[in-house]
Amino acid sequence: MPGDIAAAIADRMVARRKEHKLSQTELAQKSGVSLGSLRRFEQRHEISLTGLIGIAFALGCENDFDALFSQPYYANIDDVVAARKRARKET
Repeated sequence: MPGDIAAAIADRMVARRKEHKLSQTELAQKSGVSLGSLRRFEQRHEISLTGLIGIAFALGCENDFDALFSQPYYANIDDVVAARKRARKET
């Protein structure tokens, strides 16, 4: 569920913040996110995408976004076979 994913992301962010030995105030300053927004993310798992990206940059995790939406969509096995054939032709 979306709420579960948001909670897991927030929990991982808190763990990373603590690994960097940053307080909420320090991370807020470093990321450009307001302290209130950071606290809301940690407690209620709500934050804007821009805020989340700012936090990721501040914690050195910006590359974690590279995998988001990167996997192709296949409706059925025929789509998978067709994609593999296209890939072979390109090489």
